[in-house]
Amino acid sequence: MRIVFMGTPDFAVPTLQALVEAGHEVVAAYSQPPRPAGRGKQLQPSAVHRAAEALGIAVRTPLSLKGAQELADFVALAADVAVVAAYGLILPQPILDAPRLGCLNVHGSLLPRWRGAAPVQRAILAGDEWTGVTIMQMERGLDTGPMLAKVETSVAGKTAGELTVELAEKGAALMVEVLADLPAHPPVVQPEEGVTYAHKIEKVESRFDFTKSAVEVERQVRAFAPAPGAFFELEGERYRVLAADAVEGTGVPGTTLDAALTIACSEGALRPTLIQRAGKPAMETAALLRGRPIAAGTCLA
Repeated sequence: MRIVFMGTPDFAVPTLQALVEAGHEVVAAYSQPPRPAGRGKQLQPSAVHRAAEALGIAVRTPLSLKGAQELADFVALAADVAVVAAYGLILPQPILDAPRLGCLNVHGSLLPRWRGAAPVQRAILAGDEWTGVTIMQMERGLDTGPMLAKVETSVAGKTAGELTVELAEKGAALMVEVLADLPAHPPVVQPEEGVTYAHKIEKVESRFDFTKSAVEVERQVRAFAPAPGAFFELEGERYRVLAADAVEGTGVPGTTLDAALTIACSEGALRPTLIQRAGKPAMETAALLRGRPIAAGTCLA
């Protein structure tokens, strides 16, 4: 097939690569424009931008797709289908209508649960046992289009980083499967029951709330690992917790129960196992405490 690919982060790269490996003609890759990053705040191309250039695919990075010229340029590609994976721009109706077979999206949840921007993190925070990937036909609504295929996987203690990698690979394989035999994957309208929205993660959500149970706080660790990292502050310094266990323990929420940095929650306690001080590499908690002891009874913000 003649395909326009549209995606931006690492999550989208396996799908782009899988389309090429399957023998499809990817005539262009659309991605978010380069953004400032790193210490020098130099403009850095997105993961998809880099991957497409490595594959010899022309890259387009418009700020918007609403202009007449952008629409004309898109239509001129004469695509059979547009494949979209975490692109990050709204597709106007004329763009959705331009490819012969429309626009198909790789979405990282089992729709209609977790429509929206942060399905992986929201699934972990909610304590979902299962999540997955849905291939859907795009329409103007937010992830409301009919579904062509799904594949599920267990959340099972995985971090957002681990789960995102897994879903990216499953989504790539599923998209190739769907495109290989579209008649075998007729669109199914999403049920109205079970709709939830995965709202964008706000920075404030990554600060620990130890008035919640240890089970909930441990989910917070996994939902924000590796980035932005769930954190607490001590003496004005931020500590990012990248791995932790929910354990037994009783005390004032937010107070350390021992010299091993076991932190009381409203029910149970959190014991960090991998931690990172501001500007320092991540390390095992025991190693950090040898150089920076935190006494029992310390109150953490």
